[in-house]
Amino acid sequence: MDFSLSGLWREMGLFARLVVIVMGVMSLTSLLVLGERLVMSFKSMSDSKVFAAKMASLLANGDLDAAADAKFGKDIGYLGRTIRAGLVAYKGSVHGEKDLCFESVARALERQQARELAVLKRGHGWLATVGSTAPFVGLLGTVMGIVTAFEKMAASGSGGLGTVSAGIAEALITTAFGLLVAIPAVMAFNFLAGWVDARAVDISESSNEFLDLVARRLAEGPREEEEEGEESEAAA
Repeated sequence: MDFSLSGLWREMGLFARLVVIVMGVMSLTSLLVLGERLVMSFKSMSDSKVFAAKMASLLANGDLDAAADAKFGKDIGYLGRTIRAGLVAYKGSVHGEKDLCFESVARALERQQARELAVLKRGHGWLATVGSTAPFVGLLGTVMGIVTAFEKMAASGSGGLGTVSAGIAEALITTAFGLLVAIPAVMAFNFLAGWVDARAVDISESSNEFLDLVARRLAEGPREEEEEGEESEAAA
């Protein structure tokens, strides 16, 4: 018997071949998901760093109105979209009650943060599914390979190694395929999950800093209005 991959493929039954094909599809799609997630995630992180640098210069003097009117384009990353949601909420409610304005900004930041984390986690479910089910799919092929070995043993009427070797090899190769598919998927999922957790901390810290800035700006509002009133009275 030929124990090369091509030889084992020829000796495999229909069910074992279907198992190998399914695991091949699972492996290919998990690699595609990993590649797409790496490209999109790191691009979004790079865009977020650029946005943070530009926004820091605008917010250095606490001028939220100028920051809200600034145009940054589409590629501003997860951080830019989160802070922009807060700026839009601030601009839309700044002339109302201060507490209401602060709560509106906080809710806008929280909602956008949830959306951004959901986008960053896109595809993670598939990687987790592949990592958890691929060994069982391979085990299914293993069971069927053993069944094939016993069938050949019964058909030949003997129990020699040569009789059952094909079925045993078929069982082992499907198990190996299952592990080869599952291990990279689990490693990719753990890496991306840790990366997203770190970005969640970044977004949360930036949102809290922005909220602190909004709180200071709202607290300064009455004093600025009084100063403007005093200046107008002096001019009169």
